[in-house]
Amino acid sequence: MAQVFDRSSNALARASLVLTGLIVIALGVALNSLQRSPWVTRQGQRPDQPVPFSHKHHVTGLGLQCQYCHTSVEKSSYAGIPPTKTCMNCHSQIWTNAQLLEPVRQSWATGQSIQWIKVHDLPDYVYFNHEIHVNKGIGCSSCHGRVDEMPLMYMQNSLQMEWCLNCHRNPAVNLRPTAQIYNMAWAGPTTDRPLWCATTGSDGPTAQGVTCVSSDPATMNPQIAQLTAAQGIGKQQSGASLQPGSLQPLESSAGDEDVTNTPVIEMPANYVKFTSQIDLGHYLMKQYHIRDANQLASCEVCHR
Repeated sequence: MAQVFDRSSNALARASLVLTGLIVIALGVALNSLQRSPWVTRQGQRPDQPVPFSHKHHVTGLGLQCQYCHTSVEKSSYAGIPPTKTCMNCHSQIWTNAQLLEPVRQSWATGQSIQWIKVHDLPDYVYFNHEIHVNKGIGCSSCHGRVDEMPLMYMQNSLQMEWCLNCHRNPAVNLRPTAQIYNMAWAGPTTDRPLWCATTGSDGPTAQGVTCVSSDPATMNPQIAQLTAAQGIGKQQSGASLQPGSLQPLESSAGDEDVTNTPVIEMPANYVKFTSQIDLGHYLMKQYHIRDANQLASCEVCHR
């Protein structure tokens, strides 16, 4: 019986198998790149908003705090979009006839919300809680980038699961003192710019149990060294409310008594010097009672 296939068919069969494998691999790489591309993640894209709101103008130019607009960022799972009333607190007095702000005035007059396009929009199956991240030492810029330098808001990071897990596997690189949460320019301690941190003994939230200063406590002026170091202790002694990690000098008494009759709390003696972000991060992980990398990366964090 005559041969159906020529001898060269064996080589063609092998070549077709190799070619098919290469096509499958190339297709997988292409789909993986597409799934990570800005076309899917919307990373770096600036959506057209009803009002071209400039964070750079309001934050850097006018000095508005993040919490003025995003009121629920420290106590809720979401940061919150400010209502029209927040805008009108200022714009009922300034730029009252600007065409740019017509949607704001229309919203105020009709009571209908402005249809903002959400930039950092996570899938419905993702549960993210702003409160726990902010109160455990994660700054705004760690996720949202330098918002204070954005004329138009865009998504700095991909916000994909891999990006989240990279932080959960090594949270120390992003942790900072709670007094620096809203400091967009925070870069962590270095050899040239060290940081000294100590525990405060506060009974409040765990993130308020640490105070950090940028000057060596051993060389501080004695009067400056007599400070209230934490919110919980400060309330007990003076009744004043302090921000976590903030330092407030005590007022001197009148006359020659100086500060002898003033309740004084000496700064904690157990200050530790840090010259790298990693060392500071590991210290804050312990003080903030943050679980280790294996526990943070566990599926039980989200799926309970």
